[in-house]
Amino acid sequence: MQDIKIDEALWASSMLPEGIVERWFIASGAAIKAGERIAEVRIEDALHEIVAPAPGRATIVATVNAIIEPGSVLATLDDTLQPG
Repeated sequence: MQDIKIDEALWASSMLPEGIVERWFIASGAAIKAGERIAEVRIEDALHEIVAPAPGRATIVATVNAIIEPGSVLATLDDTLQPG
C-alpha cells in the first residue's frame, strides 16, 4: 500500500497555502496504470493533473471540493495486486 499525495512542488509559485480537488477521472476502487491521469486539482487559478505513480487499485481519500495542502493524501494505492 502506498499513498498518492499532492506534490509540494505544485505550490512553488503559489501565494495560497491550499488548493481544491476539482475532479476525479477514476472511481474509488478502480484498477489504474502507472502514469494514468487520475485527478485534477486547482491551486489558485491553475489546474494540475495528478497521475498514478504505480499500477494498482486506488481508493479515493480526498473527495471533490476537498481542500488540500502540500503533501495531502489524495488516495491510497494497493500496489500488491497481481494482474489477471
